[in-house]
Formats: sequence, C-alpha cells, structure tokens
Amino acid sequence: MVVPAEAPEAAAAAGRRFDYDVIVMGAGIMGSCAAHAVSASTCSTTSAPRTASPAPSATRTRRRSTRRCNASLLAAIRSSGAEEVDLARRWGGAFRVRDGWVTAVSEHVGGVLNATKAVAMFQALAAKKGAVVRDKTEVVGIRKGPEGGVVVTAGTGEEFHGAKCVVTVGAWTSKLVRSVAGFELPVQPLHTMVLYWRIKLGREHDLTAESGFPTFSSYGDPHVYSTPSLELPGLIKINYDGGPPCDPDSRDWASGGGDVAEQVARWIEEFIPDHVETTGGPVSRQSCMYSMTPDKDFVIDFLGGEFGEDVVVGAGFSGHGFKMGPEVGRILAEMAIDGKANTAAEADVELGHFRINRFEGNPMGNAKN
Repeated sequence: MVVPAEAPEAAAAAGRRFDYDVIVMGAGIMGSCAAHAVSASTCSTTSAPRTASPAPSATRTRRRSTRRCNASLLAAIRSSGAEEVDLARRWGGAFRVRDGWVTAVSEHVGGVLNATKAVAMFQALAAKKGAVVRDKTEVVGIRKGPEGGVVVTAGTGEEFHGAKCVVTVGAWTSKLVRSVAGFELPVQPLHTMVLYWRIKLGREHDLTAESGFPTFSSYGDPHVYSTPSLELPGLIKINYDGGPPCDPDSRDWASGGGDVAEQVARWIEEFIPDHVETTGGPVSRQSCMYSMTPDKDFVIDFLGGEFGEDVVVGAGFSGHGFKMGPEVGRILAEMAIDGKANTAAEADVELGHFRINRFEGNPMGNAKN
C-alpha cells in the first residue's frame, strides 16, 4: 500500500473530508504507475495490492513473428513496416521453420524489461514523492463514503477514505466488480506458467540479448513467445501464451497450468532443437496469471453506477499490457483526478474502445468474430 507521508489524522485536523485524494488498489505495473502518476501531482495517494501474486520477471517489447505464409499476412508485414528475414542467416541459425512459412522482424529498436525491477522502480519513485509502500494489504470491499468519495476496506478491517479510487487488481477484477457494483465484467483469470529451459552447451551466447537474439512470438498452435537469455545465465524463457481458466484464490500453484510445458517442449523440438534442451522438461517453473477480456482489449473506464466517476477501473492487461504501463498509469491517474485523460486525447487514443460496458449484449466486445 502506498500511503502519503502526511498521516490521515493530520488531514482530519486540517479540516479535509478524506484521508486521501486518490486510493489506488493493486500494486502491479498498472497500479504502481498510476500511484506514481498521482503522487507526482499534488494529491495524496494510497495504493494496495488485492493480494500477493508473483509476476513474470521480464516482459517483451520487441517481437519477431513466425506464421504460415499467405497473401494477407505478407501484405500486413509490408504495410506495417516489418521486414522479412531469412532465418538460416540470422541468430546462428537457431530457428527452423516449416516450408511455406514466412518470418519477419517487426521492431529493430526494442528491448527487454525486468518486470519485477520495473514495478519496484515505480513504487520507489512514488515513495520519493512522499508516499510509503505497505505491501500485502488485501482489499475486500469498496463502498460510497458517508460524505461522498469512497471507503476502501482491507481484510484486517482497516478502512481508507478517499475522494477517488483507481482499481487495478488484475485477476481479481471480475470478483471485485461483482461484489461492489453487482454486474459481471468478463475479465477471465488464466493460470499460466513461466518456463525457463536449459540452453545446450556451447550455444549459451547465441541466445543472449548481447548477441542480438530477439524476443519472438510464434503465432501457431501453440502460441509461444520468448525473450533472450538474460536474468538467468544459461537458461532461456520460452512460454505458452495463455493457460487454463482459474480461480485466483484457489489455484494449484504447482500444476494448475495444465500441460503447457509439454506443449512448449514439442514446439522447441520442432523449431529450435539445436539450441535448447527439452529432456527432463523446463529447469524452472513459476506460477503466474493472465487476466484476459474476451476481445483481449483493455478495460479503461469509470465504474459508473452509484460510484459515478469516483472509481476508475483498469483491467485486462495481461499478455500485452506491461510495456504500456507508464502511459496507462498516467491515463488512470488523470481520469481519477480530472475526470478526463488529457494524455489519451493528446495521443489521439479513443478511450471509448476500452469502455467497461462494451460486453453488454455483446459477449465478444470489440472482437468481430
């Protein structure tokens, strides 16, 4: 939880109605960025994680796609400015692809972020601007305050009174929205596994960021993605992009990800067999969760109903949202403070695309099929 340096008692003594101007629930990347953006203003801020949950240690910001070749895909590659490449001549010939497939580099200036350090950095920056981090504070409810604003209740019974609230609780979004607003927001938690595989002897340098090895995605069945060997020398993260549905409060941390490791192993054996070892399975398995909407687009909107514009919801980011954390956090903060997002308007981003009610009468939201 991120708490202002000024105690709530001092705020009360000064005649203010609320302990905080903005309460941010959730201390992942979106919540941490939102808390930082709020604390950079003149507002007092509090931010609490819904509950503790590990996150992947790195996130991809550069991507190489591999997919079956067809005319529409080639047209998309060329119109987007991506570059077709001959894999036999790149990255030590690490990749093999099926006949008839096309490969392309989509970004030349990307990189890899250490997710854990990035989240810690934004929390530290918020703290530097007068906030204090209180971790492992479970939030169990939100209600309208007696004098306006909102009251956020922690699992300990402690209450926090704020003028506004930002909800970024990831896999717990659907449960929380149902309990406080009484409607279904289809943000589905998926149990996924972060898998680290041993690089074959003599190939370790070939798969490092220093050697220019890319992040990549293979958009087939299974959908696999990877980042260069970075945080664990001699190992490379190659993951299945998804997982089975789960309950975030009662999942099997050890095996709840299903057979994703076996699916990824089969992919490695077909596409990168000379560089990565699959015998014995992955060296490390880390349990994680995605939180996905049916159309895989974000939710960025006011909660509405009795809460009106006092509660802002940011959800459905897992899988492709991390790299957008600073901008999304700024947008959420502006919505809470000002009731509108100047950052989105200046970037010509139409937030209506991310409205919370887009699933009413249309279960697939923005998806066309």
